[in-house]
Amino acid sequence: MYAKVVLVKDTDLKREDRTREFYTRLLDCLRETNLHSQIQVVRVADIGIYDRGLVIKILPDKVTYANVQDTDIKRIVEALSEEKVVEELVFKPKAKQYRLVLRNCGKIDPENIDEYISNGGYLSLKKAVTELGQQKLIDEIKASGIRGRGGAGYPTWMKWNFAREVASDQKFVICNADEGDPGAYMDRSVLEGDPHSVIEGLAIAAFATGASKGYFYVRAEYPLAVERIEKAISQAYDYGLLGKDILGSSFSLDIEIRLGAGAFVCGEETALISSIEGKRGTPHPRPPYPSVKGLWGKPTVINNVETLANIPVIVSRGGKWFAQIGTQTSKGTKVFAVTGKVKNSGLVEIAMGASLRDIVIDICGGTLSGKPIKAVQTGGPSGGVIPERLLDTPVDYENLQKLGSIMGSGGMIVIDDEDCMVDIPKFYLGFCVEESCGKCAPCRIGGFQMLNYLKKISEGKGKPEDLGQLRRIAQAMQKASLCGLGQTASNPVLSTLKYFEEEYNEHILNKRCPAGKCSSLVTYSIISEKCKRCGLCFNNCPVKAISGDKEQGYSIAQDKCVKCGQCFEVCKFKAIDKK
Repeated sequence: MYAKVVLVKDTDLKREDRTREFYTRLLDCLRETNLHSQIQVVRVADIGIYDRGLVIKILPDKVTYANVQDTDIKRIVEALSEEKVVEELVFKPKAKQYRLVLRNCGKIDPENIDEYISNGGYLSLKKAVTELGQQKLIDEIKASGIRGRGGAGYPTWMKWNFAREVASDQKFVICNADEGDPGAYMDRSVLEGDPHSVIEGLAIAAFATGASKGYFYVRAEYPLAVERIEKAISQAYDYGLLGKDILGSSFSLDIEIRLGAGAFVCGEETALISSIEGKRGTPHPRPPYPSVKGLWGKPTVINNVETLANIPVIVSRGGKWFAQIGTQTSKGTKVFAVTGKVKNSGLVEIAMGASLRDIVIDICGGTLSGKPIKAVQTGGPSGGVIPERLLDTPVDYENLQKLGSIMGSGGMIVIDDEDCMVDIPKFYLGFCVEESCGKCAPCRIGGFQMLNYLKKISEGKGKPEDLGQLRRIAQAMQKASLCGLGQTASNPVLSTLKYFEEEYNEHILNKRCPAGKCSSLVTYSIISEKCKRCGLCFNNCPVKAISGDKEQGYSIAQDKCVKCGQCFEVCKFKAIDKK
């Protein structure tokens, strides 16, 4: 048994090979000092710290060193042998992550159930089954205040309690792993890095509600996640943690995997149920809710991956302990997949109530280009755009909703001043129109109409009254759409109209895109005094819109230019003006 474990990761993406070299040198130094049998060194994929050079984390001491150099190896090893700390290397973050859901990711081998068990795995299931019983278990979940992490934020205990109270010969539990938001990969990372925590959470939910059958509904595009869930389920059966008479009790549970075909709408509960039943994945009116009448007409509890990964921690440490984390109405932590124009993209887990600024600037380092942040988009295609001036807003369900956005499943995209606030909602609305099941008219027709208005505006063909039409259609979709896809698809449009209406007016009144993104409104010209007459623009123009030669110089014929931007991209002297 190792006395200590040292996790190694280079957070500079351009220098990933350095981790291997450092790892080898560290092992050599441990052998030279006869410590190699007491200290295990592990190269990990994620350590929860970004842009801090080579980082090592020492367990169980919970000491983290950042910006470590090869010359520091000897004194780090000496400190390990003497139970000391190299203070000048200790990492002291401005905004600290709080890893509950990601507690085991990068720390244990996800394909080894023994490592999960050695870190307290399945003790919560044992506690639930042999000590708490159904009512006390649901009371603990209620005391924790945990709400669904899939987007809606519905109280988890309430779902469980509804299903428990319904008399039925069969009940089901489902893990919703149909993560479809563009740029989101929170659930995938948990399933790949710690599948047993989700299985344990699902088993606890099944015990609390009286369910005897469980399903993982996973996107087929996640092959590694599927492989690791399958292996983890098989191991749990081998250890008597699934199947008949679990842990010597009368509780039995069987789990299967169902693969989703990538339909975004199947993330909605009733559409997901239809898909598992072998039907077309379309939503159904509610009530009745799945907790009362769900899969094959039986009571069904559906929780997403992140929600279930929290359950073992809550049962182990108590609902009151969990409720101390976060805000008054939003308890615990939240995992975000931060992408876009950000310097250090990746998974970030913070306590509810941390600000957007804490996440995108203090943890993720601001924009990659160094340009000012223009806005942050949260909640994926169903979320809204939040301007830079509101970055100090605490992140929780209520505050994001007040700003016209949502928490969603945890997608977060950083936007800088090169992004257009007409183009962004056009992209998301295009996604929602493509993914709409078409069952209800408000979503099917309303989304298509809104997208056409946005296309007109981005092409310089919009009219001032179009903005009023966009708002009216958006409000109709919110009120009349059958499911959450249609009800929230207009959020990107409404939020950009709220905070960036001046950009819409620039497109409509001045036929100009301030960010230079809308190609129909962009004009390219050659700045003669900067032009070196190298001919790169001339040679690379796909439609021969550039004329001239190296002696006379070059010019762009605007009637031939297709606004592809190739000349702008290839010019090495910034001699192409784009406006």
